Amino acid sequence: MFPTVQAALDSMEGESGTVFIANGTYYEKLEVEWPAITFIGEDRDHTVITYNAASGTKKNDGTTYGTFDSASVIVRNANFTAVNMTFENGFDYMTEHKKDEDDLTRMKNIQAVAFRTADDSDQTRIENCRFIGYQDTLLVDKGTHYFKDCIIEGAVDFIFGAGQAVFEACDIISLDRGDTFNNGFITAASTSIHTPYGYLFEACNLLKEVDDMKNETVYLGRPWHPGGDPNAVASVLFDQCKMGAHIKPEAWTEMGGFSPMDARLYEYCNQGVGAIVHDTRRELSTVEAEAFRNYMRNCCVR
Repeated sequence: MFPTVQAALDSMEGESGTVFIANGTYYEKLEVEWPAITFIGEDRDHTVITYNAASGTKKNDGTTYGTFDSASVIVRNANFTAVNMTFENGFDYMTEHKKDEDDLTRMKNIQAVAFRTADDSDQTRIENCRFIGYQDTLLVDKGTHYFKDCIIEGAVDFIFGAGQAVFEACDIISLDRGDTFNNGFITAASTSIHTPYGYLFEACNLLKEVDDMKNETVYLGRPWHPGGDPNAVASVLFDQCKMGAHIKPEAWTEMGGFSPMDARLYEYCNQGVGAIVHDTRRELSTVEAEAFRNYMRNCCVR
């Protein structure tokens, strides 16, 4: 028995293995630094790792975390697996978001990551887990990832990064910021132009947090070019997903002056009120969708 998850990891002295995590809320900023580590929670909704750092949160030395290091959990090596867990960034985004621009107490950088893959991470497998945050919830920035039967919540760019990821049968929940025009963006992929495919959302449910959340206020995504990098050309496919009425008719939008039409942002056979025909919503052919799907399953699913 260990008082923290980090203590259990430290006891393994760099060896691979499995950590069984009992129900509870574990307030700790966690780093997984060696390969082939598995987390198994007792219950998805009651086994929670959480921290509350945002990009602009100050550390003890007076510097701020920055977006990437705000993550509650950072995985730095290959073959990480998690089952029946919740990963949360509990930073109070809405309080800061609602403050006036001229409020001197308003934090400028309120991105707050719940889970991040970094460095040598690859072949990450996550099943029946939940990711909770508002802006930049899930950073899949390195390697390949497979998410099955997961719940991912957020508002702004809440699935982002340069990694490759398959999301199968996941619930993608857009949180309500109370905006009547723009409640956010689901994806902000920064896929390298040298990487053929980026994110595959297969048979996922795109849901809104509450029934009275304003319809047509959420974008499927926007292309992220970190530092203006022209070689970051987002690649995303929503494949046979069910889309709620919160999805905007045009679905995609620009970011930092980069047009979504210059990125690789596609759909295939989606259903629901939010899945409509629009001249900015490019539909892949069956052959193209199968090529995307087969490639992603071969590289990401283990």
